[in-house]
Formats: sequence, structure tokens, C-alpha cells
Amino acid sequence: MTMYAEKSGQNLAISDVELKDMIAGTLKKIGGQFKKVLLIPPDFTRFNSYAGPITTMAYEMLKDQAEIKIIPALGTHVAMTEEEIRAMFGPDIPLDIFVVHDWRNEVVSKGVIPGETISEWSEGKVDYSVNCEINKIVFEGFDLILSIGQIVPHEVVGMANYTKNLMVGIGGSDMINKSHFLGAAVNMERIMGKADSAVRRLFNYGVQTYLSDLPIYYMLTVMARNDDTGKMEMRGFFCGDDDECFLKGVKLSQQTNLELLDEQLDKVIVYLDPEEFKSTWLGNKSVYRTRMAIADDGELIVLAPALREFGEDKEIDRLIRKYGYHGTPATLKAVKENPELAANLGAAAHLIHGSSEGRFKITYCPGPNVSQEEIEGVGFEYGDLDAVMKKYDFETLKDGYNVVNGEKIFYISNPALGLWAWKENFK
Repeated sequence: MTMYAEKSGQNLAISDVELKDMIAGTLKKIGGQFKKVLLIPPDFTRFNSYAGPITTMAYEMLKDQAEIKIIPALGTHVAMTEEEIRAMFGPDIPLDIFVVHDWRNEVVSKGVIPGETISEWSEGKVDYSVNCEINKIVFEGFDLILSIGQIVPHEVVGMANYTKNLMVGIGGSDMINKSHFLGAAVNMERIMGKADSAVRRLFNYGVQTYLSDLPIYYMLTVMARNDDTGKMEMRGFFCGDDDECFLKGVKLSQQTNLELLDEQLDKVIVYLDPEEFKSTWLGNKSVYRTRMAIADDGELIVLAPALREFGEDKEIDRLIRKYGYHGTPATLKAVKENPELAANLGAAAHLIHGSSEGRFKITYCPGPNVSQEEIEGVGFEYGDLDAVMKKYDFETLKDGYNVVNGEKIFYISNPALGLWAWKENFK
């Protein structure tokens, strides 16, 4: 087990020149004349990961010697558009080498993680077995597989990426559904921002037990926004083939991407970038990443100008509309009584994650594509987007604390970039 490249620091801004040198050095250290290469970056919803340029750099270094395929780790997300591919990966990579992951139909099962093991990890909260499913493309004779992505706090697994990029990003329905429900069952507030969790153990078990014969290597980033310029900068780059590169990245992300607050927040306003957030499936990061910071009876206001749907998958969208975000007891009851929801545990987990459990108010302010009736139908309060943005003088808000007409609010311009929590909660 080896670390092939490592550069990190809370105040670093790793340049493209440094990055290229580390990627080239990693490929040289791995060794061999690669003939067939698979690159697994995240999709457009992780645009800020810098995985796009990393993928492009690796492609340019390998294209003259190897047949290359790129399969974005969509999970349950919709396929990337040509516009998104070009924005993330640049103009030069041929479109025909991109493969669309189909989480329902293009996967194979390599084995089963036993229910008794998962029961032990979850302290008895669930005891089902899980099929280790992954896209069949990984078994097509590649001599190099690069899994590329960003380490950042995550609501399902604790810290995003590493084995999650494989088990969920190009995984199948049984793994995706049951891992998400596992995270909800053990309580995401116990795992967010932490390296170890029942879900992480599940992903690691799947990869280490059933995919250990594949030539998988990880290229992981830690990103942060420069407070002065507003631009994203790379604080860390870690390459390896085992836990070490992930754990080192987690430590830096905890130092960089966690904002621990001295007080609870009464009002939080989160903006969902129209290019990135078009569904509550993604946009509810505004709920996941702030719920540990919001006071009882507080309010979360979500500005969602490009909102057009609830789930990116048609069946999940239907289930969200039918069952809504009504908290853990209501969702567990619905799972018990409705086979269609029990068969889509990932959707059930999302319904739990997206609720405040009645502790604080969630007001969604959509653009023209989603109606007040639809918002209220899934259990959220409705807010008029134009009126709210005018009331809080949106153009002048800065990340963090603001005072608007004598009211103290906390503003977040992108909920995907970190985790906000009251210090006492994070203990």
C-alpha cells in the first residue's frame, strides 16, 4: 500500500503546474505501460472539486499510449449534458469516450456484505445484507483505474469520496439505497464530518473485499474558497491506493471545510447556484449541512432560482412528491406500510435527511418552474424568491454573519463547500 503524491496545508493554493507534476509523478511511480485506462471523476454537481482539470491532465498524459474511457460517477443523478462536460473537462476530450452510468441496469453484483456485519456497524439499527454492485465497465480489462474526487463533509457517509466514488458513484441500486438508509438510521448528525461511520465501513468492505484485484488508485482533493477573491483553491492533493490518502485528506478537510460556531443560528439563508442545483435531491444540502447549526424554532431560507424537480430520477421524484419531507417517524412508518418506498430506501433516507424533524422551519423559495403548491406539498414552507432576495438585499450579502435592517442572519453562498455546526453539537 502506497502514497504516491501528497501536498497539503490550510493556507496552500496548489497551482496547475504543481498539480501536473504530482499527477505525472504518480503515474510514473505506479509504473507500467498503460494500454487501457478508466477515469472515474465526479459529475457536474461536484464541479468545485477540481476533478475536471485533474481528469483532463491525466487524459492528456495518457492519450497517446492508452485507450481511455471516462465514466462520471453519477450515482442516481442525470447524465451530464454536452455543455456540462465541456464546462468541466474542457473542449478537447472526445465526447465518445464518456460513458453514462446506469445505476439500475448496467451493474453486476460481486458479492454480499452480510446483515450481521451491518447490524454490528449500525449498533443494531439495521440488519439487512447488501449486494456489492458496481458498473460492469470496471471489469473490461483496464490496467489502470483512477478514481478522482473531493474530500468534503457529507451527510450520508461522513466525508465524501474515496470508496464512495465507486460504491455509490458507479454503484447499483441495492448498494445506493441501503447505504443511504443506513446513514439515516444511525443519524447523520453523528457521522457528518467524520472519517469513520457505518456507511464508510460498508463502502470500504465492498471495495476491499470484492474489488481488490482491480488496479484502482485514488486522486483526492481538498478545496476551499479564498475569502478575499471568492475563488476556489486547492488546499490538498492526495494520491494513493488505500486508506492512508483518504485519512490524510480527511484531516485537512476537517481543518478547512468545517465551520464550528460559538452560537446557534436563528436565521440562515442559503443560495443554490443555478448551474449546480436544480433539484431538492441536491439542493437539500442546504438542510443537511446547516442543521447542526440552526437553533430550535429557527429558520432556514433556501433561495433556489433554478429548481425544477425534487428527484433527478423520475421514480424518486414521484416518491418525494408522494411522501414528502416529514421527519424520521413519519418516513419509517411510510417505509413499513408502503412496499414502493421500502424498495427505494435511498429515497426514504433522503426524506429523513431533508427534514428538520420539526425543530426549525424550512422555507424554499423556487424560481418559476416549481409552484407554491408543489413546495408545500412536500412539507416545506413557500417563500417568494424575488421578495425574499429584495428584503435581504441579496447582492450585498457576504458569507457568514450579516445584519439586514437590524436582523442578524447567516448567509451561505454554496452549501456543498462545507459543514456548519454549533460547537456543542459537534462534540
